[in-house]
Amino acid sequence: MRFDGKRILVTGAGKGIGRATAIDLVRRGATVVALSRSADDLADADATRAAARQALPIDLLVNCAGTTDLAAALDTTVESFDHLMAVNCRAPLIVAQEVARDLLARNRPGAIVNVSSVASFVGFADHAAYCASKGALDALTRVLANEWGRRGIRVNGVHPVVTLTPMAVKAWSDPEKSGPMKSRIPLGRFVEPDEVAGAIAYLLSDEAAMVNGIDLPVDGGFLIN
Repeated sequence: MRFDGKRILVTGAGKGIGRATAIDLVRRGATVVALSRSADDLADADATRAAARQALPIDLLVNCAGTTDLAAALDTTVESFDHLMAVNCRAPLIVAQEVARDLLARNRPGAIVNVSSVASFVGFADHAAYCASKGALDALTRVLANEWGRRGIRVNGVHPVVTLTPMAVKAWSDPEKSGPMKSRIPLGRFVEPDEVAGAIAYLLSDEAAMVNGIDLPVDGGFLIN
């Protein structure tokens, strides 16, 4: 899976899955435009659109930037809910719009990967806003795949389980907390960022030329248990 001559925009490239993806794609020959913005920046629609336009022209897109805010459903505030929806769903739409418009104007095919989560399938306690935002992103992925696939732009989603970014390593370091979660994963461990990056590379590549509109779990079997 090589990307020589391709310009790939990766949002959320400053850390975690986004950083691993950017490094992986560079190793595969791509020119990576790494977009790293704070959640507050991404919640600003105009700032998000301006950043996307500055990155053009782009051949392939990875929408990886995201955020979370944990609270019980009864305690979830309107402000928190709106913020997560803006960062986790609206910002990916805005970036994808700008990339797609440019691809269509240049009459070029393309591919987009939206990084979602198994949280879009599972009602995790204290994750009301996060689960809702990722579920919305999944619905958006399917719509874009339907509309834009007909015009040569494939759109797919990846859904990692707990991924061992530096933040997650700290958050899940207590065996009493991580043990029950790992017990639900048939392969018995959490996901490494590089493993998610590999799935993203596949969905961007020509090897996935007939893969469009899917939700690809990278979860060690979590969702079948």
